[in-house]
Amino acid sequence: MASIDREFTAASFYKFLNEHKLMGSRCRACGRTYLPPRPLCPECFREEMAWAEMSGRGRLLAFTAVHVAPTGMVAAGYGRDNPYCTGIVKLEEGPAISAQILGFDPKRPEGIKLGAPLKAVFLERGEGQARRTSLGFQP
Repeated sequence: MASIDREFTAASFYKFLNEHKLMGSRCRACGRTYLPPRPLCPECFREEMAWAEMSGRGRLLAFTAVHVAPTGMVAAGYGRDNPYCTGIVKLEEGPAISAQILGFDPKRPEGIKLGAPLKAVFLERGEGQARRTSLGFQP
């Protein structure tokens, strides 16, 4: 069960990722769920938020193959000769989130199908103090 005493911030979201938990916020007033979490519901403007653990199951809404990688992804081994996919995944609980998409060949994007069922994975990168967990999805 998630700690209730954490603020609804990006820092808390990433701390949960480091614990291999995909956590969002759910408005107790209207029931809407948000990922990453928000301290205020933009639907009903209430601050009655609670932590909600997401199943991590969803479907691919959009994707792109990235050949010119940012510094962090270059450090992970990606680049012009080793592209990666990133995309938007709509979770069963409703919210959509951007993440790296694994398990497809980014050099052959015609094989990637919108609507493909995906499951969250937690990607560990870096060493020591620089070690970080990021979110990915795979079939």
